[in-house]
Amino acid sequence: MKKSILTLSIAGALVFSASPLASPAAQAVGNGPGYGGNETINTSILHTYEEMVSYLKTQEAKQKDLELEVIGQSVKGRDLYLAKYIKNPDNPTILFLTQQHGNEQLTTEGALEFIKHLGTGKMKGVTDNVNILIVPMLNADGAMGDVNFSLDDYIASGGRNLTRYNANEIDLNRDHIDKIQPETQALHSNVMQKYDIDYMIDLHHQGANSERDGELVSGSILYPTTPNADPEVVQKSKQLGAVVFDAVDSTGWGHLGKYVGGSAETISRNGIAVEYGISTLLFEMRGMSDHYREDYVLGQKSNGYLIKQTIVTLDSTVRAIADGSIETKDVSFWDTLSEQTTRMTE
Repeated sequence: MKKSILTLSIAGALVFSASPLASPAAQAVGNGPGYGGNETINTSILHTYEEMVSYLKTQEAKQKDLELEVIGQSVKGRDLYLAKYIKNPDNPTILFLTQQHGNEQLTTEGALEFIKHLGTGKMKGVTDNVNILIVPMLNADGAMGDVNFSLDDYIASGGRNLTRYNANEIDLNRDHIDKIQPETQALHSNVMQKYDIDYMIDLHHQGANSERDGELVSGSILYPTTPNADPEVVQKSKQLGAVVFDAVDSTGWGHLGKYVGGSAETISRNGIAVEYGISTLLFEMRGMSDHYREDYVLGQKSNGYLIKQTIVTLDSTVRAIADGSIETKDVSFWDTLSEQTTRMTE
């Protein structure tokens, strides 16, 4: 089966509890190899758009609480999907958004595994008290390399390249004010404006050489930093980040830093917090699935842990919202969390 390599790489990922995972890896995910011209970057082990759609429809057929909705189309006409679990509209609601940038796919892989997990007995009762919305692969054209510009310099092999930009060579995560691109319009018109959302985690990938306190990070997080965000929204965003930090950084293999981000409201983390009063968190996983810069691409030996990191992030936040513990979460760690820096490489 095409995805067998990926499945094996996350064989130990589906262990979910409030406590750290039982056996930390001998080498933290932050220390996994970068591409460096030596690693194989094979996109054939990642879900194609068509495979993702088939996966989602299979899960919808199996899970009575899961409903799929087409929220719009990409530049090239691909349907964009929303996976939703809504038992009670009055429950608090969290949105997970993946792959605004098409070359940042391991977050989508984790989200798909999490959707499957939501249909198991381990999550019994959790969705009674929280609504879950998941938009996987917003930039479907970029994820498939089906774009109107050259990808000749991109590194990955395996049948397709993946690009940050959509088919029009536009960064979707800089389009949250003007909303010109069809993917951004779909997200805002048919998700942000349609549902009463309380929290959002925007899942991305960053370069492979960011570090905190001298150790390479497995990811980094940040709340809204625009001065126009309501202080209560920012406070709840910080609590969302605290849940994620405690869940991931305590595993023994996860190591999170504070992302260095600006205040522009064209970015979803800031713009959505201001426009809709939604508490938002940016999560930047280490390394990308493809790029023209070698220092941005991570060797595939870390794929399993980065997918697991996504699953832990989604699971921990859903549980904290469902049981209300997020509302009393201490945010003081933000005052001492070091901003990540970039490690210099030869």
